[in-house]
Amino acid sequence: DPEVRQEGNVTVFENFQAVCRRLDRDPVHVMKYLQNEMGTSGHIDESGRARLTGEFGADRLGSAIERYVEGFVRCAECGLPDTRLEQEHGVEVRRCEACGARTATES
Repeated sequence: DPEVRQEGNVTVFENFQAVCRRLDRDPVHVMKYLQNEMGTSGHIDESGRARLTGEFGADRLGSAIERYVEGFVRCAECGLPDTRLEQEHGVEVRRCEACGARTATES
């Protein structure tokens, strides 16, 4: 679950790096998704925390992470999280290492 705190008009996602490691995804990719989902700007600070402009609660960020998992982590065929993101003919796909399925991401 996201651990968040407010710093003025900025939401600091304290355990952002730990969440990315657990999902086995590039923090830059996850950050771009969160910015798009939240409709805001942000960056990853020198400590690896995500800083998003605006006030967002842990519930809202948690829901966005769950949608990210469905679209970019969990295999659409077998449901396992054992996937890798790859580019095939200019399209981003999830390749499942468990069942071998290839599924286009929601990009």
